[in-house]
Amino acid sequence: MRIAIFITGLLAISAATVCAQTKSLDFELLTWPELKQAIANGKTTALIFNGGVEQRGPQGVSGAHNFVAHALALEIAEKLGNAIVAPTIPFSVNNGASTDLPGTIGISASLFASLNEEEAEQLIRNGFRNVVLMGDHGGGQKELAAVATKLDAKHSAQGVRVVYCSDVYVKAGADFDQWLKAHDLPVGSHASIKDTSELWYLGGYKGWIRQDQIAAAVSDAGHKNGISGDARKSSPEIGKVISDMKVNCAVAQIRQLLGSATVAAQ
Repeated sequence: MRIAIFITGLLAISAATVCAQTKSLDFELLTWPELKQAIANGKTTALIFNGGVEQRGPQGVSGAHNFVAHALALEIAEKLGNAIVAPTIPFSVNNGASTDLPGTIGISASLFASLNEEEAEQLIRNGFRNVVLMGDHGGGQKELAAVATKLDAKHSAQGVRVVYCSDVYVKAGADFDQWLKAHDLPVGSHASIKDTSELWYLGGYKGWIRQDQIAAAVSDAGHKNGISGDARKSSPEIGKVISDMKVNCAVAQIRQLLGSATVAAQ
């Protein structure tokens, strides 16, 4: 009994520590004095990691992009050492809403760009010196690049930078496809082994994945089940590979884009 109580206590302390660390990096979990102090202490980079809502096959929840973006943004911020995770924009450029495959809610390219521009401007007014735009969904990548170019030109003379991190999506995706081929695993484009494994790794215990559907998670004729590829060999271990690739690609590129403005976590 005493051992059980002791173990429970250790788990509670561990959970509290993780919660406190996450809270210190999450804009939405900070009070204004806490945020002001964090910026004064050097956390002057804000990460806007765009998500999205779309069907992810019978095995994945529709909010996957949002959940993944927020979880990985926290990891990226922790590795950078000077960043805060800004609120995730929950919709991407996507016109895939359908009664046959419900679950997708997309917005226009112009609205997506405007939302990112407005949030970036607001973050600058809050005191951030660097704003990084990223996206977990293919739709909206070119808009993020355009917004970053526009705002960087507007603010760089005042020592404020706005940059677009493409590697978290483009490079990490390409690198992971090569990893799959090297391990004789199938490459897919949607709700496949990549998406399913990442959801399983990051949120299998949170209800982000339907494990009982994975055994049959392969594209059918016309992709009528919402899958483009083969997710049947998905696993949390594979999910960790792609998640780590995204984080490492993002951290490396952000440091390269901002140079001395970023510091490694101590």
